[in-house]
Amino acid sequence: MLRIVPDGAAREELAFTIDEICRLGAQRMLAVALEVEVDAYVKAARGSRDEAGRALVVRNGKARPRRVVTGAGAIEVTAPRVNDRRIEEETGERSRFRSQVLPPYVRKSPKVAEVLPLLYLHGLSSLDFVPALAEFFGTEAGLSASVIAKLTKAWTAEAEAFAKRSLKGKDFVYIWVDGIHFKIRLGEDDRLCCLVIVGVRADGTKELVAITDGYRESAESWAELLRDCKKRGMRAPVLAVGDGALGFWAAVRDVFPATRHQRDWVHMTANVLDCLPKSVQPAARRAITEITCAENKAEASKALDRFVAEFGAKWPKATQKITKEREALLAFYDFPAEHWIHLRTSNAIESTFAPVRARTDVTKGPGSRAAGLAMVFKLLQAAEGRWRKVNAPHLVALVRAGATFVNGKLVERSEGEDAA
Repeated sequence: MLRIVPDGAAREELAFTIDEICRLGAQRMLAVALEVEVDAYVKAARGSRDEAGRALVVRNGKARPRRVVTGAGAIEVTAPRVNDRRIEEETGERSRFRSQVLPPYVRKSPKVAEVLPLLYLHGLSSLDFVPALAEFFGTEAGLSASVIAKLTKAWTAEAEAFAKRSLKGKDFVYIWVDGIHFKIRLGEDDRLCCLVIVGVRADGTKELVAITDGYRESAESWAELLRDCKKRGMRAPVLAVGDGALGFWAAVRDVFPATRHQRDWVHMTANVLDCLPKSVQPAARRAITEITCAENKAEASKALDRFVAEFGAKWPKATQKITKEREALLAFYDFPAEHWIHLRTSNAIESTFAPVRARTDVTKGPGSRAAGLAMVFKLLQAAEGRWRKVNAPHLVALVRAGATFVNGKLVERSEGEDAA
């Protein structure tokens, strides 16, 4: 079969054409979306008429063209305008149409705004944004070093306001905790440890609870953060999930003594395998899986005993890591089975920072501790919108209410117990 292989110049022209097609396609789709939005707004208000029977809400031409930086590049947009002559009863002022697709004065799409802190956190200097991104987006608008500096200050202010917000009325039933380490370019202390808490509300929704910088992962730093959360109205969680190396556990016993502990099985597995020769690691991994995936707590306990019997004689250090944390490792069996997949690990935090962890070894990171903390906050804030609820979210409220779960199943109370 005859095939035509384009030369180098043809390939460049083809790539340029593809970029133009994407840019034009995005421009047309945005124009259509704006037209549909305006048509829906005018149609919804067609019943509003003045004394002469004329419509109070009509289209009013188009606004001046403006360039918007999007993931497909910089595109020119001409948004339709609306003349709304209705008067709001509460304020006495005229109603105004505000586009949800393209709000006034917007020059960058939200996704582009997410890219900037991500790149800055990964080590790209603010002076490098223009040459690195201007060609890709087709414009230098909104990408200058001064703009990035202003954004960093704004993000820092947002992070400070977030750290002071009230937690009253927010009930976090489960929490995941972890310490995230980053390198710092400037200053004597070249390491930043961000202490992160992610919680699950009674409706099953995941939410960023707190983030602050601490001295490594010490119990003092965690205790200070937990006391601050408690002071701002945070209720004691039912269960906390984290790895065993954290100073968090000593802190939570002091601040929230009623909170139960669940050790992260992913970290535990890695720590155990590090104490074993490579030749036996596959067998050990299978034995650990039998513990974590057992049908009930009794079977998991038996599997744990089998693990100790098989590996304890030759590698006692490996088995001791599990036996000393036995109760905390099997705590998830006392909660709904639908939640086990969420409670066995601190993946809610780990998955968000996995790409960042992979790159901090080869980048120098943010320029200061304040900037680093602000960048991490923005990363988590952007990721929070993509977090899904836990499985069977309706069961979270039952956990908070004190319902009893045995091997993942709800134990119904008798009438006598309810009366008591």
